[in-house]
Amino acid sequence: MSTKFKEIPKSEMPRERLVTYGVKNLSNEELLSILLRTGVHGNSVSDLSKEILCKIQDIHHLKDINLNTLKSIRGLGLTKSVTILAALELGKRVYESDVPHAKLSIVTPIDSFRYFAKYIIDDKQENLLAIFVDQHRQYLTHKIIFKGTLTSSIVHPREIFKMALLENAAGVIVMHNHPSGVLRPSKADDATTQLLIEAGSTLDIRLLDHVIVGNHDYYSYVEEGRLKFDE
Repeated sequence: MSTKFKEIPKSEMPRERLVTYGVKNLSNEELLSILLRTGVHGNSVSDLSKEILCKIQDIHHLKDINLNTLKSIRGLGLTKSVTILAALELGKRVYESDVPHAKLSIVTPIDSFRYFAKYIIDDKQENLLAIFVDQHRQYLTHKIIFKGTLTSSIVHPREIFKMALLENAAGVIVMHNHPSGVLRPSKADDATTQLLIEAGSTLDIRLLDHVIVGNHDYYSYVEEGRLKFDE
């Protein structure tokens, strides 16, 4: 017979365990229990946490959970649901700000993947992110420029190079995700790449790489010898 949550010694409650052992030593269930605080009649806070985790295949998918899915779990309600969503969004914003802006150099294609893929790699629709650098490959800024299925007719270079000029950038790296996880570039990807090369050449702002990301991996036009990333 399983132990009821109220029968667990106080020292082994999630909050007390966090204080004693540190936040990194708590399970996903315990962390959710701290956010939820209490259960409901017939459903302990531990049970509620387990139900949330059962709704997702992997903890990384928790970031995609929505309000309706949370509210569909008996006992969560609006208050507990929005608390979880707020915590997830706050964590996402902290994580996304964790780029060492001041001293970041993008020397190789894998640098682009390592520092910037996290912004778009798990998105369910295609996004195009532009990374702007100076003549020494020092990071200046980045921005998601387009959302949706990318084609050369949709990805107009105007928005990318307007920002490049505002940032006084010498080069730009574009990155987009394939939600399917298939990294091989499409004909539209090739056409977009060529369009950006030509537009950048006119403005003396080089397209340094086009990186496609998905399924925790990447494809680089530079690494495949289809674009030069000269010093």
